[in-house]
Amino acid sequence: MIAINSIKRDCMRVVFFVIVLFFFGMGQSVVNAAEVKPKVKYRIAVCDWMILKRQKLGAFSLAKELNADGIELDMGSLGPRETFDSKLGDPVERQKFLDKSKELGVGISSIAMSGFYAQSFATRETVTKMIQDCVDTMDKMNVKIAFLPLGTQCDLVKNPELRPTIIKKLQWAGKQVGKIGGVIAIETSLDATQEKQLLEEIGSKYIKSSFNFANAIENGRDICEEIKILGKKYLAQIHASNTDKVWLEKDTAIDMPKVKATLDAMNWKGWLIIERSRDVAIVRDVKANYGANVAYLKKIFQNK
Repeated sequence: MIAINSIKRDCMRVVFFVIVLFFFGMGQSVVNAAEVKPKVKYRIAVCDWMILKRQKLGAFSLAKELNADGIELDMGSLGPRETFDSKLGDPVERQKFLDKSKELGVGISSIAMSGFYAQSFATRETVTKMIQDCVDTMDKMNVKIAFLPLGTQCDLVKNPELRPTIIKKLQWAGKQVGKIGGVIAIETSLDATQEKQLLEEIGSKYIKSSFNFANAIENGRDICEEIKILGKKYLAQIHASNTDKVWLEKDTAIDMPKVKATLDAMNWKGWLIIERSRDVAIVRDVKANYGANVAYLKKIFQNK
């Protein structure tokens, strides 16, 4: 009899603990589910240099005020110096940027090397150091995309003779950024077919395209057709703005709902970065211009 009672007590203890574990597990599931934020397919960013906050902590608070999801953070100006004039090489300063990003919930879409808009990626002797500095910054800030514009001096339409040099340097750059699992997104003056051929010739999955609406519009190309030609495989990020004239919502050169439908059909996801599209009547009003453009892109791409 004593043995039977003992067995009953043991069974009751087991049942009790099973019930407790069950409800504890359910509670944990609810908590974890509540902590998971909905995934956003398209995120909206602004360029820190275009909102007049290049390498300034204030870029994060201003982006927050504009309701942007992130900023494209510039490496700093070039000029005649050996490499970028960057605060991000200083561990203390770099941590301030990371802390501010986390505090405000404003991400970093990419690290930009905007200095190459005017400087030559093909002929500068210290290009390898500049690229390595950018890759090191990406690694330490856990940013997976770098933006590299092949600017006026490396316009491959006007200077096709630079193509072999540029390809060779980008192949090297791809190896460096590949070591950290990142991507260098290049902007060229080529149409999508030619740019795709260039990327195929480079032959690195770590070198992709940074597509710019303004380039397509300026050269009379259809934005959606260009995006389709590049395809999901080669598209790293998008500069989703035109030259300064009117806000995006008033720009008849861009059918934004069609752009979204095109990207949806490709199952592409990533950052849409606003560079310009300022109203020329109030071109210096950062909050009005970028606030309006962020709101419009969020309405189209995030249904907000």
